[in-house]
Amino acid sequence: MTKNSPTSVNRRVDIVSAAIEVFAEIGYYRATTAKVAERAQISQPYVFRFFSTKEALLQEALEVSWTRILEAFRAVIETVAPDQLEKELVDAYIHIMKSYQNETLLQMQAQTIKEDMIAEVMQKGFRDVHQVVLEAFKRSGFEKPYERTLIFLARGMLCNISMALSVPELMLVDE
Repeated sequence: MTKNSPTSVNRRVDIVSAAIEVFAEIGYYRATTAKVAERAQISQPYVFRFFSTKEALLQEALEVSWTRILEAFRAVIETVAPDQLEKELVDAYIHIMKSYQNETLLQMQAQTIKEDMIAEVMQKGFRDVHQVVLEAFKRSGFEKPYERTLIFLARGMLCNISMALSVPELMLVDE
């Protein structure tokens, strides 16, 4: 089996998925590649075939989570009328949070990890999301697009806290 065979690619995805679960459940610092391997139902040396360090595995897990958000937002931006843009972006994010809760929890944890590689992937993720939303708000003619983007991102962070702490009333809005 070569490194790029379909089975190899699938195992890499399985390892990242297992890592997301393990990191979200017990935290990056308590997690081990042995626990990730156990969750993925493979041997620990097989994890190292794809990832040289636990940090590299976390980096890829975070990149997967940021890519999911960016792809969802871009799909909304391409298909939604300007007057529905913000609502549909919020709905897309809520769907991601519900469907991929561990990824959200992982991103929340990663904000506190000081390793340069992890800080860089988090900075890039936030910057990319900020840029995509800002450009969409500008193209849609939103007044004060920078402020609207800031409020949108702040709302997303509050969504994360609401979900992580099981405090849904934080997200109540006036109808």
